[in-house]
Amino acid sequence: MAYTLTQHPGVNSLAEAAAARGVTPADIVKTIVVRKAAQQYLFVLVPGDREISWPKLRALLGVSRLSLPDADTALQATGYERGTITPFGSTHPWPVIADASLAGRPVSLGGGAHGVAVWLACDDAVAALGALVADVT
Repeated sequence: MAYTLTQHPGVNSLAEAAAARGVTPADIVKTIVVRKAAQQYLFVLVPGDREISWPKLRALLGVSRLSLPDADTALQATGYERGTITPFGSTHPWPVIADASLAGRPVSLGGGAHGVAVWLACDDAVAALGALVADVT
């Protein structure tokens, strides 16, 4: 798996991150922490210009309720602050779901610190993380 690490300090929004990296927001992957149940979380990877379809995600997981943890809970569950969350190196190896639209593309994922990004083939990330690929947007 080949990857490139880049740093762009002072970036505070998706638009700024895309501009700093010379890409569109769709090329940046948002890593979203979702609470499935008490002390059960998962990472959902979606293109920066899209949102999770909650009905699709609930149907995929076979649950009737999902929620987004607050910032402190997300930090406790992953070891990362909001805006820096990545499934790589998380304090717990939560399951990962990658939106199907990311397949076959190079993407930029958060690198675990503000202003740090990792460039890699999404398919390599999916393989390394054992992620499930599904239509969740």
